[in-house]
Amino acid sequence: MKFTKFFQWCFSQKALPYWCVLLLDCMTVILSVFIVLALNYGILYVVSNVSSLVSTLLVYLLCYIIGFKIFHTYSGVFRYSSFVDLQRAGFAVMLGLFLIIIVRMIFSGKAILTTMQIADVVLSAFLSIMLLWTLRIVVKYLYDSNYCQEQPERVFIYGVKQGGIGLAKNIRNQDPAKYILAGFVSEASDIRYKSLLGVSVYANDKNLVSEMKKKHANILFVSPLKNEILRNNLEMVNRLIENKIKIFIVPEAQEWDGKSEFNHTQLKEIEIEDLLPREKIEVDMESIGRVLQGKKILITGAAGSIGSEMVRQVAIYNPSELILIDQAETPLHDIRLMIKRCYPDVLAYTLIGDIANQFRMEDIFRQHCPDYVFHAAAYKHVPMMEDNPQEGIQNNVNGTRIVADLSVKYGVKKFVMISTDKAVNPTNVMGCSKRICEIYVQSLDKAIKDGKVNGHTEFITTRFGNVLGSNGSVIPLFKEQIKNGGPVTVTDPNIVRFFMLIPEACKLVLEAGTKGHGGEIFVFDMGKAVKIVDLARRMIQLSGVDIDIKFTGLRDGEKLYEEVLNSKETTLPAFHPKIKIAKVRMYDYVSVCKSIGELVEHSYENDDMQIVKIMKNIVPEFKSQHSKYEVLDLC
Repeated sequence: MKFTKFFQWCFSQKALPYWCVLLLDCMTVILSVFIVLALNYGILYVVSNVSSLVSTLLVYLLCYIIGFKIFHTYSGVFRYSSFVDLQRAGFAVMLGLFLIIIVRMIFSGKAILTTMQIADVVLSAFLSIMLLWTLRIVVKYLYDSNYCQEQPERVFIYGVKQGGIGLAKNIRNQDPAKYILAGFVSEASDIRYKSLLGVSVYANDKNLVSEMKKKHANILFVSPLKNEILRNNLEMVNRLIENKIKIFIVPEAQEWDGKSEFNHTQLKEIEIEDLLPREKIEVDMESIGRVLQGKKILITGAAGSIGSEMVRQVAIYNPSELILIDQAETPLHDIRLMIKRCYPDVLAYTLIGDIANQFRMEDIFRQHCPDYVFHAAAYKHVPMMEDNPQEGIQNNVNGTRIVADLSVKYGVKKFVMISTDKAVNPTNVMGCSKRICEIYVQSLDKAIKDGKVNGHTEFITTRFGNVLGSNGSVIPLFKEQIKNGGPVTVTDPNIVRFFMLIPEACKLVLEAGTKGHGGEIFVFDMGKAVKIVDLARRMIQLSGVDIDIKFTGLRDGEKLYEEVLNSKETTLPAFHPKIKIAKVRMYDYVSVCKSIGELVEHSYENDDMQIVKIMKNIVPEFKSQHSKYEVLDLC
């Protein structure tokens, strides 16, 4: 009972005092000597020569203490003992043995040192090593078995190459253990059913789940080298999710390079964003950095989903100035704090301003004279713009016109506008407003090249669809609905959308902006379209709860599928396989200015029908859907 209490007290301490560990090691050495002598000569011999043996042991013990001191065997914590600690104990005893031999040689005539034969000294040294190792292993085992706060979970690892093995080694070196490696998973036919690091390798087939259940493993760790394969293997993912197997992967921002140390703590439980089918996009960021370094960069909508990521990516390349404009005070303040924290050497101006305010924008351009403008500011929510077309025109159209004109006036080298796939065959006010923006900057670029407008600014447009993680995405909405117990609302069972990661989209924007020559509309390859209802079902499965899906009908201006080109547009290849150049109809700059001027003027009269009518005249392919403006298409 008293021993149990002492044992519990030991484990209740953060660590035993170093003298306690040293004392235990010394007692272990002494015990090993008595054991060797008792086995070789009998207990009676030990008892009868105890006084001379004690004197001898004191001298020998001093040699071992020197070894313990040099190798710091007492500095470790028993319950966290590792292979290194075992090494230290072994080297310390061997050094002590070496010192004993030297002392015996120097004082060979002293009887006190010859009480024990050299063979007994060597045997007791090796027994000491065994006992010191055993002591540390037993303490660690008892602690891990009885005093860990949580029972380790059994896991399988998907991947048997560098990533999988590196992950397995880190799992095994945890203190305290959170996971136990139960098996590997591989597609390679030559390695299936073999053993790796002491556990079996299983085939990635329909029997995988049952094999995991046999091993009581409910977690699959995915090697970073297998992320893409997993993402494209929907059958495997569905099978695992349906059987309540948790999947952990490496976040995109922490992709493993195959060389550095890889730790299990980098893993996170898989989310719906990780399962959307997409190809990894490689961009030559070094060449982009060389262009942007030392330049003055102005970003509108800098606090938005796209704009804020643009800020992060541009700031890396040490621009001489960052001029960041947004109307939203709090998000812009967050950007300001982020820059001070992450990029303290970058000179950044965070400016509250409305891009439709001519005088405010003029003042900003006059003061800073930017070299590059990335125009990300826009109202983007379709139903909101259906109800408020005047605001859509004043912000999206007039704001773009003002910033574009000022770019020409103050000698901006390149103006890059971020458009949307909703601008193609638009069915809503928002999409049409962005198409009008495209028309204006293209016609202005052509007018400059034709010598009709004085300036040298090159205007470039980029077009892409939904981005994962944006404020307007359905994914945050679905997460909130699932959190609240449902139902999850989907507008239509047949609605599909393209998705792209925000960082990848911004990289393509930067590449298009720096390598384009002006006048182009760059269309991004968005990969495979995703059914929104399938997205909802997958998120519900990942949540592990039973929630209904409710279909609410298409919203005002919403269409079933998005396009990146209309029926009359074609594409040309560009400098990146994921970027194409859209061949679109060219507009006369003077006519465009007249039409947009009329449109902006009417936007202040709060006559929604008249505003949309003018928009349809500018963009004939604008056909309203599920909207009150459909009557205008009948005229």
